[in-house]
Amino acid sequence: MRIDLSGKTALVTGSTQGIGAAIATGLARAGARVGVNGRSEESVAAAIERMAIERIDDERIDVERDGGERDGGERDGGDLVAAPGDVSTEEGCERVLGALPHVDILVNNLGIFGARPALEIEDAEWRRYFEVNVLAAVRLTRAYLPGMRERGWGRIQYIASDSAVVVPKEMIHYGMTKTALLAVSRGFAKEAAGSGVTVNSVIAGPTHTGGVEDFVYQLVDRELPWEEAQREFMRLHRPQSLLQRLIEPAEIANLVVYLSSPFASATTGAAVRVDGGYVDAILP
Repeated sequence: MRIDLSGKTALVTGSTQGIGAAIATGLARAGARVGVNGRSEESVAAAIERMAIERIDDERIDVERDGGERDGGERDGGDLVAAPGDVSTEEGCERVLGALPHVDILVNNLGIFGARPALEIEDAEWRRYFEVNVLAAVRLTRAYLPGMRERGWGRIQYIASDSAVVVPKEMIHYGMTKTALLAVSRGFAKEAAGSGVTVNSVIAGPTHTGGVEDFVYQLVDRELPWEEAQREFMRLHRPQSLLQRLIEPAEIANLVVYLSSPFASATTGAAVRVDGGYVDAILP
């Protein structure tokens, strides 16, 4: 299956690192023009430079794997463009819309998480998690969906989590926001019905990012080497995982790129799992 997103413009929120960066890179490799988003111009510029270098290295590996010959029809990939702005605020959202007035693919990836005893989560923190993890995505959907409907094509995705279904006791405020995203996604899919625009959520499982490494070390012995700490974390805190390891960001990105493509035209209103079998259910 060869996915070609040439001519499409995408925005991936929170894409200067981790899962967001992997998604932005994957969409660009498929030919899309991708807006890289972060709160500051400096962080976005540094991320674009890093992604460009990584993509050159990936293409070099592909050429070597093909014996030094490249298929004449192979794409060079799409452009990475800067779209800085804190989309958890109205002002930041307007800044991003100024950089990318129209997109064909919107990936609402921005999210924050952290461990906190349930009874110690204060009102301000509940509001902050909702503003960042939910309302930012709603705001951008409201801005971009009308244009997608008018053009008769579009893809909107919300990066949810296994925590939406299996709410962890150590961060129920985070779990609450991811559950909300499933409802938001399903609701906007109904709003887009019959228009050629699909709206889905992606239930990502425990994933290996820098932020997750910090989170793991909040819960296990900080003196442990990373591989050992990861195994201990999965054994004690995520024993349901059938993968029995953390998922790599590129594995999440692969599903997002597929859902962004014409091949996924009949998938909408869905909560699609790339969770390593973590959620113990036959249906999502």
